Amino acid sequence: MNTLWIKRLMAGGIVAGLVALAGCASTPDVRSDFDRSVDFTQYKTFAFANPLGTDRAGYQTLVSQHLKAAAQRELEARGMRLDENAPQVLVNFNAVLSEKLRVSTMPAPTMGLGMGLGGRGYYGYRMGMYGTFPLYEERVSQYTEGTLNIDIVDARRKQLVWEGVVKGTVTQKTMDNLQPAINAAVTAAFARYPVPGPAAKPASK
Repeated sequence: MNTLWIKRLMAGGIVAGLVALAGCASTPDVRSDFDRSVDFTQYKTFAFANPLGTDRAGYQTLVSQHLKAAAQRELEARGMRLDENAPQVLVNFNAVLSEKLRVSTMPAPTMGLGMGLGGRGYYGYRMGMYGTFPLYEERVSQYTEGTLNIDIVDARRKQLVWEGVVKGTVTQKTMDNLQPAINAAVTAAFARYPVPGPAAKPASK
């Protein structure tokens, strides 16, 4: 896990993935994993990794700022406080875009299919006298998938202890109103955190 943490800490310049994730049109897929040997209630302080995986070289992006604000709200709702001098856990983010193909099968139009001699075509002899088996065709469409990772790392041990992943199909619809979409994605991820927030149920083990 230490190698995984180092890779994510150094993965900069992937802000576009998170921006696109904020435009998810469908209900996002949310997954999480955590170290079952850790008592998460022991963690009382947190800080953010520097640099974050969503930062660009040399400066912090607006996306990173929105992510930090949303994560801070979620952690403080669970009784933790920001302490940059002595954090028990570090929070990091990463995002990526990937192009996908979707294959769907649907009935194919049959009008004029196989037209030939006399305009009747090979199947023209049926002339609507009875129903036939439906014909199907495959249609392939391309779409963009965005994935957001939120990492919680034990600062003393430098060990990843919790990971929340939000994945969804991307559109342009909400790109102009980015912050609320980021808030929603972070909230969805932290709904799986081992320490529940107010009026939330504990994450199942």
